[in-house]
Amino acid sequence: MTRRARVALKVVVWGGCLAPLVVLGYHAATGDLSANPISFITNWLGDWTLRILLASLAATPLRILFRWSWPVTLRRLLGLFALFYATLHFSVWLVLDHFFAWREMGADIVKRPYITVGMTALVLMIPLGATSTAGAIRRLGGARWQWLHRLVYVVGVCAVLHYRWLAKKANPDPYYYMAALVVLLAIRAGDWARRRTSRARPGPSPQPGDQNPLPGGERVR
Repeated sequence: MTRRARVALKVVVWGGCLAPLVVLGYHAATGDLSANPISFITNWLGDWTLRILLASLAATPLRILFRWSWPVTLRRLLGLFALFYATLHFSVWLVLDHFFAWREMGADIVKRPYITVGMTALVLMIPLGATSTAGAIRRLGGARWQWLHRLVYVVGVCAVLHYRWLAKKANPDPYYYMAALVVLLAIRAGDWARRRTSRARPGPSPQPGDQNPLPGGERVR
């Protein structure tokens, strides 16, 4: 893929990820935030957090299934937008819903499982966003960086549980997100198992005359 194509893709992602904020602003400007504006804004931002997070998690499965490399180039940007929306989602709960009532918020985090897993997802996303730069990869080393960023799967599980436990039973949307996450994780797990099996499989038995070659290229006879 050319540099121009990568730039165009990132422009599209920027536009697509900022569009929900524009639409939310339109709802606010026209007074169309429902009878409970705080709940509307909180749910809107939470829904888009989960959608963008799942889009970032879909990058590697798309590469595995279709050998596409371009989704992986967008993974970091999508992950940062997911963190951005998660922060906005939390900020509404912090400022508008509780207005910095720290003791009340702490009690909610402990007593309400959906808030507990939601906060867990947000806390885990922060180090992932902070170490998303090339400099962070160099400082941590590739192996440690990869282990750290596998926390994104825990974030995904916590996010869908947060939505499932929060939503009303008649709402089927959480199950769609849960199904999408299960499919994405299954693809990753299947690819990991395939590569592990391939590494563990012994190579072909040496044939007569196939002994290790000498430095000059001649074989031992």
